[in-house]
Amino acid sequence: MDSSSYLIELHHLSRRFGPVEALREVTLQLPPGRIGLLGPNGAGKSTLLKILMGLLPPTSGSGRVLNQPIGASTFGLEAAVQLRRLIGFMPEADALVPGMRGVDYVAFAGELYGLPRKHAQRRAHEVLTYLELEEARYRRVEEYSTGMKQRVKLAQALIHDPPLLLLDEPTSGLDPAGRDAMLRLLLELGRDHGKSMLLCTHLLADVETVCEQVVIVYQGQIRGQGSVRDLCARRHDRYRLQLQGDLAVYREELQLEGVKILHDNGQGDWRVQVPEGWVTRAFFALAENHQVIVRGLQRDDESLEEMFLRIIRKDSSA
Repeated sequence: MDSSSYLIELHHLSRRFGPVEALREVTLQLPPGRIGLLGPNGAGKSTLLKILMGLLPPTSGSGRVLNQPIGASTFGLEAAVQLRRLIGFMPEADALVPGMRGVDYVAFAGELYGLPRKHAQRRAHEVLTYLELEEARYRRVEEYSTGMKQRVKLAQALIHDPPLLLLDEPTSGLDPAGRDAMLRLLLELGRDHGKSMLLCTHLLADVETVCEQVVIVYQGQIRGQGSVRDLCARRHDRYRLQLQGDLAVYREELQLEGVKILHDNGQGDWRVQVPEGWVTRAFFALAENHQVIVRGLQRDDESLEEMFLRIIRKDSSA
């Protein structure tokens, strides 16, 4: 891929705060798309977001975001403003202005991004309607529910129609229904409207739902990058079974054949580990002998959570 085609390209980027090195020699190349940024607290995620937005200069190294340069030698007010106009940022904290109506708050954000006032006001109405806040647009933002506050924060990030969204814990504080609705919105923005996004979260399920790529940050360094499918280990000795019938006898037969039952939810959903040389048709042959129906059979590859913990534990013990 040509360098100008990357969404984000970083070369040996570091950031120090006195003796503390928050980021260390970060080198990263990300194509446009929906990207999850994962890491424990203190890993360097927030520092990286601030550098990408032009709010914080790196101590050393360089890079480009949307083909705009960042780095110690290029950092300046004009460059930072130009870069920020290409980015929509949704912070984790509310960052709302008490007393302002929703539509005025979003329009004000549009003006800060450089939109003319009338254009910002028109766009505010359009974006709030798209995010299903049309009926609440004239209410003061402090009167909004948690879900409405998250949506109005997303609205101010979208007001100037940026190609890149930086999202810091976008489902924070939401109930399950509100979380699902927010994730559907983000997926739609990326898939149907062509928005690239960097989703910073500690909820791995959010990344699995929305993102195509994953970046794992730990102790200021990039520990993994790629698609979930590429990063997660392919396991040829573990399977998930969905079963129906006399499972007690079936379990005994499997165990006699060397199969280990790793998990049984009591309702016919099992995770099993098979011995070397096992062939999957043996599940069906044994089931037929004992009037058991195998309703589903899938390979039990490593999950995103298991992969994340594996990388963190490996680095912690190194």
